[in-house]
Amino acid sequence: MIKKIGFLSFGHWSHQQAYNAQTASDTLLQSIDLAVAAEEIGLDGAYFRVHHFASQLASPFPLLAAIGAKTSKIEIGTGVIDMRYENPLYMVEDAGAADLISEGRLQLGVSRGSPEQVIDGWRYFGYEPAEGETDADMGRRKALEFLERLKGKGFAQPNPNPMFPNPPGLLRLEPHSEGLRERIWWGAASNATAVWAAENGMNLQSSTLKYDEGGKPFHVQQAEQIRQYKDAWKKAGYQREPRVSVSRSIFALVNDQDRYYFGQEANRRDKIGNIERGKQAIFGRSYAAEPDQLIKELAQDEAIQEADTLLLTIPNTLGVDYNVHVLSSILDHVAPGLGWR
Repeated sequence: MIKKIGFLSFGHWSHQQAYNAQTASDTLLQSIDLAVAAEEIGLDGAYFRVHHFASQLASPFPLLAAIGAKTSKIEIGTGVIDMRYENPLYMVEDAGAADLISEGRLQLGVSRGSPEQVIDGWRYFGYEPAEGETDADMGRRKALEFLERLKGKGFAQPNPNPMFPNPPGLLRLEPHSEGLRERIWWGAASNATAVWAAENGMNLQSSTLKYDEGGKPFHVQQAEQIRQYKDAWKKAGYQREPRVSVSRSIFALVNDQDRYYFGQEANRRDKIGNIERGKQAIFGRSYAAEPDQLIKELAQDEAIQEADTLLLTIPNTLGVDYNVHVLSSILDHVAPGLGWR
């Protein structure tokens, strides 16, 4: 199955001697350079994680717009924006502007969020769940409002004495980017939220962890989640085909530097842990091997087979050149053997 292949960067930086990304400026500028280089080698997507209160990428739209201005083909996205922290209307404006700058290449992953660096960090941003809501409910409510406003329908009563003439009728948010509504993805950690995403017309992003819902290997549980999502999409009656991405840490060991960095990742197994109180999660394994062995192992990953898009998590702190090497190794030595290219 031909697949779109992108990278997913968490955008770390740290004042460690071995790191090429030691400051926020390093990470932002290197992210732009990596996206440009990824387009040049034929990669399909440049995606970025969003974390608040951490030495990682946070506000995504300036970065996405900058990449959009310096590239012409590669998809640009997030995986994922925590909607608990967002003003949905302001986000519509930011997303519309970034999408227009990139000429329709934005692929925005959003979610209700995950445990963060501080307790209830969204409260510092001025947001509180409504009465009877959990913070997860608040995130999903904001996501639905974001989706509704992306449609471009007027909803705001115009001022009878505006500074500039208004078009007739209710006003919508500007700038509006036609088609962006269909390029919103939901990051689902459970089968139920994957089904919810399908019912609400969002593409599906499934990461390297999910709630443990049956005790089976991670890739099997994730494949079941994807199949439930696809079934729900069909039942909802949408005419377009949905897209599904999965994230993986995959390293082809083709030289001594690769073996030094990632040789210890070989033969890793799924892990069980907790990401929220009382909820057990399963974390997918990393893949690291010589290309021929990697092809054999990845061919057994059921979730990758179900997805049309694969996001490769990268060690951004090792610098642009090494990450281009990591991505090129997958494109050149692994993807053809699996029929992805």
